[in-house]
Amino acid sequence: MNTTTTALAARPVHVLRARPVWLVSALAGVTGAVATELYGLAAGAVGIPMSAGNIGASVAEPITVGMFAMGTLICTFWGTVLAVILARYATRPARAYVWTTVALTVVSLAGPLAAGDTATSTKLMLALAHLLAAAIIIPTVTRRLPHAPGHHGPR
Repeated sequence: MNTTTTALAARPVHVLRARPVWLVSALAGVTGAVATELYGLAAGAVGIPMSAGNIGASVAEPITVGMFAMGTLICTFWGTVLAVILARYATRPARAYVWTTVALTVVSLAGPLAAGDTATSTKLMLALAHLLAAAIIIPTVTRRLPHAPGHHGPR
C-alpha cells in the first residue's frame, strides 16, 4: 500500500473525528434506518410475513412501511445520548460504548425472538434487522469516540 492509498483509507476516520459525537451518531442512525427499512421492504417482497406480536401476544399486528426506520431512529436517539455522555465522562469512551451497545443489542434480540403469534421466518428477519442496524451504527460511532484514557477530543 502506498502513501496515497494509506491516506485515503484513513480519511473517513479523520473526517469522523472532526465532527461532533451527536452528529456522527445521528448520521449513522439515518444510514441504519435507511438500510433496515430497505431490508424490511425486501423481506416483505420475497414473501416473509410482515406481522408480529409483542412478547406473549396472542395476536400479531402488521409491520407497516416506516416501522423499521422508526425503530432504528428511536434506538439511535438513546444511543446518541449514551455516546455523548460517555464521550464527556468515561475514561475510555469507545470501549464503554462498544460494551454497552453490544449488550443492549443482544438484549434487543429478545423482542423479535420471543414475539407471540409470529412466524419463525419473521422472527429471524426482525432479529437480523437489529443486527444490521447495530453493524452500521456501533462501529461508526465507536470510531468517533476517543479510545485512550484522558484523550477527550472535540465533542
